[in-house]
Amino acid sequence: MRDTTRMARSLALLLASGSAAAFVATPALAQTAAPAADTASANASGEIVVTAQKRSESIQHVPISMQALGAATLEQHQVQSFDDYAKQLPSVSFQSMGPGQSQLFFRGITSGGDGLPFGALPTSGVYLDEIPVTTIGALLDVHVYDMQRVEALSGPQGTLFGASSLSGTLRMITNKPVLDKLEGSFDVTADKYGKGNAGATVEGMINVPVAHGVAVRAVGFYEHDGGYIDNLPGSRTYNRTYTDPNNKDNTLTSPMTVTNSAYAKNNYNDVDSYGGRIALGIELENGWKITPQLIAQHMHSNGTFLYDPAVGDLAVHDYTPEYNIDEWFQAGLTIEGKIGDWDLLYSGGYMKRKINTAADYSYYTVAYASHPGYTYFTDSNGKNIDPTQQFTSIQRLTKQSHELRINSPSSSPVRVTAGLFYQRQTNHANLNYFIPGVSAASQASTVYGDDVFVTNAYVTDRDYAAYGQANFDLTSKLTLTTGIRGFIYTNSLDGFSGYSSAATNAGCTVPLATLDSCNNAIDKRSHGSGETHKINLTWQIDTDHMLYATYSTGFRPGGNNRYAGINPYKPDTLDNFELGWKTSWFNHMLRFNGAVYYEKWKDLQYALQLSGAGITNIYNAGDARVYGVEMDAQLRPMKGLTLSASGAYNDAALTTDFCSISPTTGNPDCANGTLAAPAGTRLPVQPRFKMSANARYEFPVGSIDAFVQGSMNTQSNSTSLLGVNDNATFGNSAGFTTADFSVGGKKGNYTFQLFIQNAFDKRGSLSHNAQISPADIENNPSLGIAHFSRIYPIKPQYFGIKVGTKF
Repeated sequence: MRDTTRMARSLALLLASGSAAAFVATPALAQTAAPAADTASANASGEIVVTAQKRSESIQHVPISMQALGAATLEQHQVQSFDDYAKQLPSVSFQSMGPGQSQLFFRGITSGGDGLPFGALPTSGVYLDEIPVTTIGALLDVHVYDMQRVEALSGPQGTLFGASSLSGTLRMITNKPVLDKLEGSFDVTADKYGKGNAGATVEGMINVPVAHGVAVRAVGFYEHDGGYIDNLPGSRTYNRTYTDPNNKDNTLTSPMTVTNSAYAKNNYNDVDSYGGRIALGIELENGWKITPQLIAQHMHSNGTFLYDPAVGDLAVHDYTPEYNIDEWFQAGLTIEGKIGDWDLLYSGGYMKRKINTAADYSYYTVAYASHPGYTYFTDSNGKNIDPTQQFTSIQRLTKQSHELRINSPSSSPVRVTAGLFYQRQTNHANLNYFIPGVSAASQASTVYGDDVFVTNAYVTDRDYAAYGQANFDLTSKLTLTTGIRGFIYTNSLDGFSGYSSAATNAGCTVPLATLDSCNNAIDKRSHGSGETHKINLTWQIDTDHMLYATYSTGFRPGGNNRYAGINPYKPDTLDNFELGWKTSWFNHMLRFNGAVYYEKWKDLQYALQLSGAGITNIYNAGDARVYGVEMDAQLRPMKGLTLSASGAYNDAALTTDFCSISPTTGNPDCANGTLAAPAGTRLPVQPRFKMSANARYEFPVGSIDAFVQGSMNTQSNSTSLLGVNDNATFGNSAGFTTADFSVGGKKGNYTFQLFIQNAFDKRGSLSHNAQISPADIENNPSLGIAHFSRIYPIKPQYFGIKVGTKF
């Protein structure tokens, strides 16, 4: 009853905000569909054309709950990265450690992303054009420039998208080469974070026809973002209560104090990134199109993007080097044409990504000061060795995919889409937790080199699928859609993970050369098969009003845990029951779309750190459900004025108990009578309510086409972790509301705008994080959470000027 009342209140709020449409000019909530190579993102009536159903269609005629941010919206909101457009998508939530380190979720289908290179696959699929770029671990943060649109497909798609599209699919659609037109653009942005440092961005595009039926489109950018997190001068004392048995006088176990003077710096989380893409468009005489494309990016961020409230606002005390270097390229090929009157499309891609990370891990030394012997180690001269621990990670990811798809004529009363799909992705991850110089200690028999704990693991995932979907026009207004996707998956995990002292067998060196020679060697396999489904009934009342009902299912493969003795985790599945509408009123002056849904999540996969070494394993935490509603409205009451708003409400909670983890077996144990989370526990990260609103007025000032714009983004609070005690330790992320403003204009081919985001410098929190397990924080109550918990904030106040030209 409480759930129903809460949902009714939020539904009323959404209806009021959507009908009033007093603000927002953001996404278009829709029901997806479209072909591979679009040349325009909007039709004659201004409706965005999408390809979510693998056919080009107006978003208003697609019976899918989706949002589409067109090129104009992306530019109007100064969108350059994932964080920028995610706040415009109410059904999307995410948690992050910084640029290139985010996990994406739809509709509250999240148990807390683990972000591990050998963890569970993401719950949401990510596509760049027609090619999947979903990666193990963190989302690929593609720079947004010369982007045709961003599509967010909420809920499992059932048939047309694959294994990682459990809760939804994000698609980034680039502009393609134009065969008969020389065109280009150039933009320069100068910006600054309120009390932080300044930055700048340079972006450009050129499209050149080079021969009849052949054109090249090239895009490039360089971006420098100033920092806003201060690493303040600080000191840390290690109590070193562990007694050296060889030191009878205990003279070396007195407290030891270290400082961060070598790394203290204001605004130290600056970012430099650059990259580009080049595409070749070829149209043959017989109408076939060939589009090869190459995209590459390099990003280097310094410092941390989380802050420690115990230290101060946007401030930390860190004691070791910190950086994240993320570089990748993707080569893609699309071939499309006709066989008879059927459309055939092949899309294939190969991606290679390397992520090099270093992070402060000194909290570990504090938390375990009473356990590890290395807190009292000395070098050969008897000098104390600084026991501060550091962390480095090198991940090498690859992904290749191939899809062959055929579509029957769109004018037929029976329309068929069918295809075959294959992908293979790998990740070779080296994770090292080490103490510089500890190998020189005479007491260092418990470590191997400077490494204390090491992981060197290979992950390989393969997916095979065949799918078919058919649309049957039962009458001129009623259409039935049915689809099925059959799949097979295999994955493997090989390598070593453990204390380096366990890597002692012959041939087992650090770094590890012959993995199977090591103790604790990992050699695990899992495989499975199944199918997902979709049934949809659409009633096209007239050209401006549509109702639909959908049942669809989603699937995510199971996998293996690296830690010895921990059970494999099973696949999880999602059933989606949805009612939606797409409507336009008063000759398209008002658009009002929405959907209500109920989702059942079975055997949800959850990442949990164990006490002791802080090893993260994946468990099936039981079942959950989501009650939700999504709405989108846009009103154009007069010439030049656009008011729009979109919002979502998601009430996501467990429906079964999540048993606590046995300290002896490391597996869930319901017999001991304790629960990690009882039925009814709220799922983490996703706010119950999220809304975006915008008002934009365009008007002439002499020869200038001017505009003023104001936006509001708001969301309610969210929990941090699924476990009740764990979340009590970390605390909730508080809700927040921010405001953005911009003013500018266009004169001829030139544009300019002044903007300010988060104008009132609100300190919104998107997630909490810590370098050690919540259980170990709970086991050290004298230290307190203030020593460990950090907050990933929204951008602080950010303002700038952007000028550009198009030709």
